[in-house]
Amino acid sequence: MRAIRSHLTCNRTTIYDWLSLYRHGGKAALDAKKRGGRRRKLDGVAMRWIYRTVATKNPLQLHFPFALWTCDMIRVLIKQRFNVDLSRSSVGRLLEQLGLSAQRPLWRAYQQNPQEVQRWLNVTYPKIKAEARACRAEIYFGDEAGVRSDHHAGTTWAPQGRTPIVSSTEARFGFNLISAVSARGLLRFMVVEGKVGAGTFIAFLQRLMLGATKPIFLIVDGHPSHRAKAVGRYIETLGGKLRLFFLPALQPGAEPGRTGLEQLEEYCSRASGSP
Repeated sequence: MRAIRSHLTCNRTTIYDWLSLYRHGGKAALDAKKRGGRRRKLDGVAMRWIYRTVATKNPLQLHFPFALWTCDMIRVLIKQRFNVDLSRSSVGRLLEQLGLSAQRPLWRAYQQNPQEVQRWLNVTYPKIKAEARACRAEIYFGDEAGVRSDHHAGTTWAPQGRTPIVSSTEARFGFNLISAVSARGLLRFMVVEGKVGAGTFIAFLQRLMLGATKPIFLIVDGHPSHRAKAVGRYIETLGGKLRLFFLPALQPGAEPGRTGLEQLEEYCSRASGSP
């Protein structure tokens, strides 16, 4: 929008007026020699307000129950603000004409050391793979994940080329689970009520070892329950059948709205191949 304004030397409202004319009358409506036609439902001021609201505000700020924009929510918003009834498909076309598209938002890690992450991917993980290959071990990525009643998943509308970032609210209720997934797609998990401590983590490791015919290399983050002395003592009793390896720190605490398993999936997608 800024590039168009500078090129044509006109103000923002004028551009939205043109968009409004084109939306209701096509290219013919932009002909300066022609006047009349049916009355526009949304003028340039309304179009500008819709764009700024969707592009810069969270739906929770406008008392919607979800944090991601949908066509139905924007349809309600237009009805409340301008008393204009649009169909869902019409709202979708309107948003596309405004330069907005449905996108899956990114969850931002507040503190991260990119150099440490690259070192782990390029140096540490290849060493783990080589060692696992030598002793025919199976590599698993493991972590805890919280399932919450206020978690939002899906797509939201945002300016094209600008992936939105969503902040989530505090949990109202939920439960935890411990998961481990291998590079070959094997999945093991355990549902947990309450906090996950060293005792719970050991119980999961015991389940993970049931029926294991190969040594297991489990890669986890640096959570205190993973580094607890009790966990180390339990692993020693297995005689090398289970080994723990630790990921580099992504941030000092859990990232709101994003599970640890989702972060591990990112590592899996970036780490090439399997042992």
